[in-house]
Amino acid sequence: MSVTLDIRLKRANKVYHEGETVAGVIQLVCKEALQHHGISLNMEGLVNLQLSSKSVGVFEAFYNSVKPISLISCNIEVAKAGKVPAGKTEIPFEFPLTAKGNKVLYETYHGVFVNIQYSLRCDLKRSLLTKDLSRSCEFIVHSQPQISKVVPTPVNFTITPDTLQNTRERSALPKFLIRGHLDATNCLISQPLTGELVVENSDVPIKSIELQLVRVETCGCAEGYARDATEIQNIQIAEGNVCHSFPIPIYMVFPRLFTCPTLETTNFKVEFEVNVVIVLHDDHLITENFPLKLCRV
Repeated sequence: MSVTLDIRLKRANKVYHEGETVAGVIQLVCKEALQHHGISLNMEGLVNLQLSSKSVGVFEAFYNSVKPISLISCNIEVAKAGKVPAGKTEIPFEFPLTAKGNKVLYETYHGVFVNIQYSLRCDLKRSLLTKDLSRSCEFIVHSQPQISKVVPTPVNFTITPDTLQNTRERSALPKFLIRGHLDATNCLISQPLTGELVVENSDVPIKSIELQLVRVETCGCAEGYARDATEIQNIQIAEGNVCHSFPIPIYMVFPRLFTCPTLETTNFKVEFEVNVVIVLHDDHLITENFPLKLCRV
């Protein structure tokens, strides 16, 4: 007998803030009447921390000290054991979105070593010979907007062979001069990162100019911290040997779920950086790094 179990939230965008009510319906569709042993619904918010493979041996104690951090957890019985009639049945539900004890509801974030997720799970228990049904549905939590106004602080940059670090032979580097500015490094997560870049001169032809958004995740405990930087996205803003003294716009939208307001707690940190990467024709890479502070207002 085919049965379809689904969780439908009232909000199409599935975005909620702390203190609001998560409301929706559990939808059951079956061709014949369905006997069950109870329907339950569970809401959970977890922070999952993970160590990168390079740090595993270093922090053995890490595995014991950092279990998933539970931010919110509640369970309700939607229906007692009984029968669901044939056809479509909708059972409404509501959950208040409030954190456990003194915990804080961090914003939903899908990272590599830090994951903050909120989900609803519905379980329909059936007799021994038939398989139980379950369905999960993720919803998104946005952190409370900050009251204070964010004042953008523009950052000017100049890239020449003399400003580079981590170079082996400075004398062998070609001559180049690249100027530019970012309109702000303390950014609103809902607004794009903007700026401008100008190649004043370059002895070697340029192959490509790229913007790389990087997440820097730090996980740890009393024994130590593991800090890992990984790429979120890479956007090419110019291709080929660009015209000199011609302003090239910098424009990057912060991707949803893969970014969140900059976060610092006792167990983990989530920070963001942007790299302006210039690739020369001989495949030399010139990178300028800018730490970003993301916030929501």
